[in-house]
Amino acid sequence: MSRWGPEAVDGGTRFRLWAPDVDAVMLEIDGRGGQPMAATGDGWFAAEVPVGAGTRYRFRIGDMAVPDPASRAQAGGVNGWSVVVDPHAHDWRSAGWRGRPWEEMVIEEVHAGVLGGFAGVTERLASIAACGVTAVQLMPVNAFGGTRNWGYDGVLPYAPAESYGSPDELKALVDRAHQLGLCVFLDVVYNHFGPDGNYLGAYASEFFHPEVQTPWGGAVAVDEEAPRRFFIDNALMWLTEYRIDGLRFDAVHAIANDAFLDDMAAEIRATVTDRPVHLVLENEKNDAERLAPGKYDAQWNDDFHNVLHVLLTGDDHAYYADFAEGATGRLARCLAEGFIYQGEESTNHPGKMRGMPSAHLPPIAFVSFLQNHDQIGNRAMGERLTVLADPERLRAATLLLLLCPQIPLIFMGDTAGSRTPFLFFTDFHDELADAVREGRRSEFKGSPGFDDPEQVKAIPDPNDRATFARSRPEDGRDAAAWAALYRDLLAVRREAIVPRLKGAMADGAAAIGDKAVLAHWRMGDGRRLTIAINLGEDTVDVPGEPPLAMIGVPGAPASAAAWLA
Repeated sequence: MSRWGPEAVDGGTRFRLWAPDVDAVMLEIDGRGGQPMAATGDGWFAAEVPVGAGTRYRFRIGDMAVPDPASRAQAGGVNGWSVVVDPHAHDWRSAGWRGRPWEEMVIEEVHAGVLGGFAGVTERLASIAACGVTAVQLMPVNAFGGTRNWGYDGVLPYAPAESYGSPDELKALVDRAHQLGLCVFLDVVYNHFGPDGNYLGAYASEFFHPEVQTPWGGAVAVDEEAPRRFFIDNALMWLTEYRIDGLRFDAVHAIANDAFLDDMAAEIRATVTDRPVHLVLENEKNDAERLAPGKYDAQWNDDFHNVLHVLLTGDDHAYYADFAEGATGRLARCLAEGFIYQGEESTNHPGKMRGMPSAHLPPIAFVSFLQNHDQIGNRAMGERLTVLADPERLRAATLLLLLCPQIPLIFMGDTAGSRTPFLFFTDFHDELADAVREGRRSEFKGSPGFDDPEQVKAIPDPNDRATFARSRPEDGRDAAAWAALYRDLLAVRREAIVPRLKGAMADGAAAIGDKAVLAHWRMGDGRRLTIAINLGEDTVDVPGEPPLAMIGVPGAPASAAAWLA
């Protein structure tokens, strides 16, 4: 079975490319010219050359020079030279790291680019750990067109973005995190490729199923052996060569192949056995079957965010329309059963049913959040909840997020009360830049606050460098108070909640007033955790036992409290 990417062999390097649409491929080595690659069957071409790490190479197909789609590093961007990398060059200082169990996870999502690349993230790790966070999740770091991007326009999934740093600098980030007791998660995109630097369709059209449409074109053909191996081997590379602790798989509903997802999880778990590896899905289908034991640890629970956003801000347009009616009862269902949509019809899309029953799943099968890159950056102006919501209500929702038995995820800047936006940014040029800018603005045309052409025109241009610069998180004016809140609540979670999470199950939840919910969980040791939250205007009676943690005054508006009995 052929594998993607360069491989060290005695005396040199073996290069491979799957190009079933063509009859001949040339391997070009920078400074050494080119040589024909041998056809080895099933669309594969190979060549062995006496070169090693640091060698620049590319493939030539007719008049077209293309990078290696499994390049481990690039020189000169995604349209430039691929670079041979020694996967064993980094001298690991945390060789004894054996990971952390899933129930200990408190995840902070970060974007390496706005934090100054891999070195910039590394510098922040100590302060992240000091707050009580136990895992850092990097938004996608694979190579993309230009020097700045969210990462979801990546085209070379094996190569860390050149503007973020080298492969060894990414390994140094992971190494330092492990020394501090932090896990590292990586967001990976296996459902599509970006528009700039993607050449696969020119020589390997079988990589895609044009008849299966996604928002980005034909679905990846993961039922075929070569594309299947491309993605599974990529996942294994991050987990073994980079010692990443967990992967978040972006929008797997667009892969449209559940058997592939199950096979990938099974192979990962059979291969990486020296420590816990955590696998998390983003799945619009609310597919409880993928969360069965031995498959994926959890799914990002968009329902948790969506209903709390409605309750905190009053937004009821776009996808929030599915959560606006009966929002308090929907929050209760989310706390008691995980998913809110478990097969019901979408308000936004009549006739479209979403989800399946999830009440049988443990709460740690769900990753909850008040906001993340999507829910901030997919707003036209990139506003955070610190700008959109009442501060006391946001503090109450933060208590629910951090003490609820679901696995909490926060976004960079949250612990400092950041008020700076996180905007959608790219670095495209010419016609592609125009298309992205106008597409972004037309997306919001007619939405609340964007009825006027001048309002639409004010939406930041994704390609403007200033849009990227404005997206760097900065401390808010009340940063110390937010830091103390997160530190105190996460200490309660670590001491009182985490030791009891294994075996915990929901034990009912109900609306007890307008925007007020009381929820219970039977913890793994038999104790009962209760959380009350009131985001409304009216006073609501709640239990009077001494709380584990409290925001505001129990029973008063904009308050939350947790009890363990």
